[in-house]
Amino acid sequence: MTAWDLAVVGAGPAGSAAAIGALRAAPSLRVALLDRAGFPRDKSCGDGIAPRVIDLLVGAGVTGIVDDHVPVPRLRLDRGSLGVDREMVRPTWVIPRTEFDLRLVDAAQAAGATLLRHRVRDVAQGSPVVLDGEVEARTVVGADGAHSSVRQALGLPAGPMAVALRGYSPTPSHRSNAQIIVYDTARQPAYAWSFDRGDGLANVGYGELLGGQRARPNRGQLMERLETLLPGATEGGPGCWKGHQLPLSTGRWRPPDGPILLAGDAAGLVNPMTGEGIYYAVATGLAAGRAAAEALVAGEPATAGARYARTTKTLLAGHLRHVAAAAWLCRHPRVIDAGLRAATAEQRVFDDLVELGLARGRITAIMVRGLTRELGSATLDRRIRGRRTDHEDTPACES
Repeated sequence: MTAWDLAVVGAGPAGSAAAIGALRAAPSLRVALLDRAGFPRDKSCGDGIAPRVIDLLVGAGVTGIVDDHVPVPRLRLDRGSLGVDREMVRPTWVIPRTEFDLRLVDAAQAAGATLLRHRVRDVAQGSPVVLDGEVEARTVVGADGAHSSVRQALGLPAGPMAVALRGYSPTPSHRSNAQIIVYDTARQPAYAWSFDRGDGLANVGYGELLGGQRARPNRGQLMERLETLLPGATEGGPGCWKGHQLPLSTGRWRPPDGPILLAGDAAGLVNPMTGEGIYYAVATGLAAGRAAAEALVAGEPATAGARYARTTKTLLAGHLRHVAAAAWLCRHPRVIDAGLRAATAEQRVFDDLVELGLARGRITAIMVRGLTRELGSATLDRRIRGRRTDHEDTPACES
């Protein structure tokens, strides 16, 4: 049996970030990074990388992630006849996960992690933790995605889920240099997207919330909704169509105590308003790695969970409550329309919405004022139209 100080299950962004965070805090640790796949490998995702992700990585000593890629300056949000198209305060990047994940894995190995190709199926809790009867570790970070074996071993239930389908197709001129989201008016909450990679291709896809009385959509239905909302998006290019599930965050999240931690999708941390998960993966991965390292250096591996909980409470607790509230509001078409009008009218509203959807933003007073104004204006317009209709339907008085 091979013994490690830290075993990280899953070598995606959350797992690689955990290894980097641990080794940045304590370079002498023996860190194993386990993944069932070899790298490079494709991963179904929107491929959007927010600027705060790069900030986190640079702070951990990781550079060169966006080299050879073109920043995307604009974000466009559409719903029916309404829409807003503005330049973001800071551009984003669209980097295929084949490249992004490989660069993070390389950075983790350069920091001292050992990459092992191994699919973890069994997690025996104890001191140490034993994985599949083959690997033992004083601490473990589960970063093994939406259907995490580590999460299941801890007995934690799955939360709300969304489903999405992603592919690649040529970028037409009217969708270039932008990330575009088109909200579905037939199935809600749901949207299609087109994120320009800057190399002639765009990451295109469609996703919607699962649950309720609506039947789970099949591949054909997802493709049909994508083509309806973004005509021509399913034609040409390499395709590479892949479906995936997104474990959405709720307003409350607290890591369990003990030597086993969860990060990223395995922790159920995907923005329920936008489906963005890379920021959460990198942020919680780095935090989990650092917490594990601190516990190991102190000779108290069982305190890793408590250390992680303190860090993530400061980092995410308020944000998760706000974004959960925003996601609930976005189930109401009138609120989405009011948000689009408010973002069109005021750059600050737009900027705060972007921060809430892509990083750790909150519902701000400016956003509330903008939404209230637009909801009130829309209500007044409906009343005026209703009065006009009533007047037109009233028979004229006989002389």
